[in-house]
Amino acid sequence: MNFTRWSARLPGTQRRTARGTEGSVPAARGEHGQQPERPADVAEDVPSLEDFSVRELLGRLPGLVALVYGPEHRIAYVNDAYATAFGPRAPGATVAATCPEAADLGLEPLMDQVLRSGKPRTVKSRRTRDGGSYTVTCLPVDSPRLDGGAVLVHAADVTDHAEAAERLRASERKHRETAVTLQRSLLPQDLEQPDDLRIAATYQPGGTDAAVGGDWYDVITLGAGRTALVIGDVMGRGVRAAAVMGQLRTAVRAYARLDLPPHEVLQLLDGLAAEIDASQIATCVYAVHDPNEGKLVYASAGHLPILVRDEDGTVRQAEDPTGPPLGTGGWLHTSGSIALPPGSTAVLYTDGLVERRREDIDEGVAALARALSGASGTPQVVCDRLLRSLGVTAEHDDDVAVLVVQHPSREGTDAELFHNAALELLGGVEAAPRARAFASGVLSSWRFPVELRDLGVLATSELVGNSLQHGTPPMRLRLRRTDRRLIIEVTDGDDHLPRRRRAETEDEAGRGISIIATIASSWGSRRTPGGGKAVWCEFALKD
Repeated sequence: MNFTRWSARLPGTQRRTARGTEGSVPAARGEHGQQPERPADVAEDVPSLEDFSVRELLGRLPGLVALVYGPEHRIAYVNDAYATAFGPRAPGATVAATCPEAADLGLEPLMDQVLRSGKPRTVKSRRTRDGGSYTVTCLPVDSPRLDGGAVLVHAADVTDHAEAAERLRASERKHRETAVTLQRSLLPQDLEQPDDLRIAATYQPGGTDAAVGGDWYDVITLGAGRTALVIGDVMGRGVRAAAVMGQLRTAVRAYARLDLPPHEVLQLLDGLAAEIDASQIATCVYAVHDPNEGKLVYASAGHLPILVRDEDGTVRQAEDPTGPPLGTGGWLHTSGSIALPPGSTAVLYTDGLVERRREDIDEGVAALARALSGASGTPQVVCDRLLRSLGVTAEHDDDVAVLVVQHPSREGTDAELFHNAALELLGGVEAAPRARAFASGVLSSWRFPVELRDLGVLATSELVGNSLQHGTPPMRLRLRRTDRRLIIEVTDGDDHLPRRRRAETEDEAGRGISIIATIASSWGSRRTPGGGKAVWCEFALKD
């Protein structure tokens, strides 16, 4: 095919007349119409584009070149690179009949667009059935011999680049999967379910374009019916954030076993966070629920406020105090409280649930409060409804952790399984017999078997005797039963916590806590707000 005879030209170029006696295109003139001076080292007879063979030029190009013409896209020419890649093509044959690669690359619709619009079109990194990847540009070509127009197809082989990009994407997917696996393995696999609360949680990593973060939650039973609730968020992304999260979560569980007030737990955690990685900070809320008080006592380190929905749908927000994030140091955290009466639901969450671009985070918290006001059902149902209401999908751009805590209202036979009884203890020799008589009467009224009743009276006697000997007024005995355990607790005004020790044969004292530890399922002690301590033990109820 003689392209010079076709006088093929690309859009935006000027067609030049043949060199000869009929004249030539005049050289460009400088200012004031004068000819620009020719450099001294340039020959007088400068070759023009028409002096070169277009076929030879296109044939030597490393890119794949094809020329097609007419609305049926018949082949006029393919260069050697094209023939090497896809095989030789017979001139005059249609692309649809002889070029299966055109279907893979989506060339026919592209060429139709070029013929209609007269403008070039490009598609990037299209894959063929043999595994190659090509970036293809189609340009319109003018020819006086053709009414239907022609299209010059140029394909660049980008297989290596596409494979490298795919390897990078696979590496990123593997890295993300590793981080997500680590993240999920560090979260509690089965939430502890306290007797007095119903709890559910959900964690959703960010979409495929977002690296996994350091969101976490936990539920920790503290004994005597008390429960610690934790939610936090490590700033940053990837495996490192997940690893720091795992260390903080483990530390929280260890500190929780000390049964400290929430602000003291955060104080310890703040120092540890700075030691783990001073460059990464974290936010956290640590809250404790005591069924005898009907409220959440909490401390916050830069975290979003707890929301509580009452039984009538009213939503309340936990107010200050809120300290700076963990790891910043130099701050004394304080504890606050919010009521959690029967029938209410508390929600703890991370910023991925409420934070949106170009929107103040307070607006997101307000939207969550509106969604919570209408969310009823089990804790897991509430979790799911909140995610849907806030528009959290699998493609969400941030991690989301939500912890829903319900304090259910109990009626009928269910309510009969939960009882409380308390006795104020006065000093003197009559305190211990009075406590034993009170415990015996209460446990009998709760219809416990004789064996458990006797163990409960013995535990009461030892706890009260220990408090009378080592504690100070005011003293109080509290008995509590749930559907799963009997709890006996004695409080007094002295803040020295008892410890179990080995009593020698000749010792007259020191065996009380050892006896408690032997007969009870578990026991513990803690300091109470305002001074004093509480010592408790539990007996598991048989099904």
